[in-house]
Amino acid sequence: MRLILLGPPGAGKGTQAKILVEAYGIPQLSTGDILRSAIAAQTPLGLEAKAIVDRGDLVSDAIVNGIVSERLDAEDCKPGFILDGFPRTIAQAEALDQMLADKGIALDAVIEIKAEADELVKRVINRAKESGGARADDNEEVLRKRLGVYSEQTAPLVAYYTERGLLKAVDGMAPVEEVTAAIKSALGR
Repeated sequence: MRLILLGPPGAGKGTQAKILVEAYGIPQLSTGDILRSAIAAQTPLGLEAKAIVDRGDLVSDAIVNGIVSERLDAEDCKPGFILDGFPRTIAQAEALDQMLADKGIALDAVIEIKAEADELVKRVINRAKESGGARADDNEEVLRKRLGVYSEQTAPLVAYYTERGLLKAVDGMAPVEEVTAAIKSALGR
C-alpha cells in the first residue's frame, strides 16, 4: 500500500497516519523526519541539507526529492509507505511521479482529509487550551497563515491527483474512528 495523505494543517493527517501504520505495517514518511534522519546519518544529501539548514535557509526541492527517493529505497518501504507532508507542490508531485516510475512502483491512492478552515481553527484553539499550548503552532494567527500557504501551494494537488484517478476524499471533521473507517473504505479495505 503506497499512500499520500493530503489535508490542511490540523485536519488529522498525523493521527490517521499513525493508525494506518499500525493497521498496514508500513512506515509513515514525514519529510521533516526524513531530513533530520539524513542529517543525523551524515549521508551526502544530509550533509548538504545540514549546511543549508545551519545557514537558516530552506532546503531546495532537489535535495528534499533526493532524500525522499533515498528513503523510499529502504527495506521497510518495500511493502509500502504513507507520505505525510510530501509532496507539497505540483513540482514535488511531478518529481515524485518520476522517482516512483524510475523505481517501478506506483501510488495506490491519495487520501484527502477535508476540513473547513474555521472549524480547524476552533479545533486547534481547543487543543491548545487542553494541552496548555504545548505546540508553538497552536494559535489562530499561525494556523491561519499555514492554512493560507496550504491553500496556495498544496491544495492544487487535489486537482492534480483527481486527474490521475488517485484522489479519495474523506471528511476530516468526523470523529477519528469514523475518519479511519472512511479511509479504509476508500482504500477498499
